[in-house]
Amino acid sequence: MPLLKLQKASRIALKEYMGLDDGETLLVLTDEVLREIGQALYEAGQIIAKEAIYVEIKSREINGQEPPEQVAELMKSVDVVIAPTSKSITHTKARREASKLGVRVGTMPNISLDTMIRCLNPNIDKVIHNTNVVLDAFSGIKNITVTSKKGTNISFSIEGRTPIASTGILKNIGESGNIPSGEVYIAPIEESVNGLLVIDGSVATVGLLTHPIYMEIKDGVVTKISGKGGEARFLGRLINRFDDGGKTVCEFGIGTNPYAKLTGEILEDEKVLGTVHFAFGNNMSFGGKINVPMHIDGLITKPTVHFEDKLIMENGKLLLIDN
Repeated sequence: MPLLKLQKASRIALKEYMGLDDGETLLVLTDEVLREIGQALYEAGQIIAKEAIYVEIKSREINGQEPPEQVAELMKSVDVVIAPTSKSITHTKARREASKLGVRVGTMPNISLDTMIRCLNPNIDKVIHNTNVVLDAFSGIKNITVTSKKGTNISFSIEGRTPIASTGILKNIGESGNIPSGEVYIAPIEESVNGLLVIDGSVATVGLLTHPIYMEIKDGVVTKISGKGGEARFLGRLINRFDDGGKTVCEFGIGTNPYAKLTGEILEDEKVLGTVHFAFGNNMSFGGKINVPMHIDGLITKPTVHFEDKLIMENGKLLLIDN
């Protein structure tokens, strides 16, 4: 039964989410960690597409690390790329260059079988509705404040930056994003971010947190990171690899997917309705200026969010929709 459900989810991903048709070429890019899902997508692609290509690379070390140069070139030569890889290629030059040439790219970083089967369903009207409502709320907004009962208190400007609505539907030329999805995200004005972040949900490459991670931010850069256990130290080592670029807040996002749940995998976690996330590192693909080969997201549960003086979310309840 799980195999049949995986096959069905693979067909839905390619046809309903990416709009793959029988006149197009498909590249399935995976690694040894997600081989089972990659092969299921390839088999579905063989049935749907004019031509399907399967490429398995060695798993990358961190999210945002580039694929091999030969693979980057191959990505530019097809109509559609779908990438279930253990580390995200979403924020890579390879993905950006393929998108510029009109390739549709769906990334599925570290997707689990459970997420694949549960979240890739054809009934995504709620995801689309919630995402568009949140996107509309960004109109005319310059300043955002996020707080939480666990201690988050951070503010930043988004003036001049454009929010991105990510529904997982990638049918237009050059579109890219996560599959599944359900979020609205934006690159803050990097140097405007100040305050305290308390990441209490999960962190990319770390998983579900045992203890909150406290991150002091000054002028966009992490100046201090602390927390019980080894999770804070591990995150600190990750973001310190690329000097201030890796320690800079590069993204703010709001989850809009009612089907998503906290699993420890950031692909799904950051889409959970009623959560927000911040990321550190590369934001070149969505209007920022940080160009380093990493992108690390951290999730905050039950946040309170103000757009200017308007209360948008209170203790994890998104007030813009019927929860």
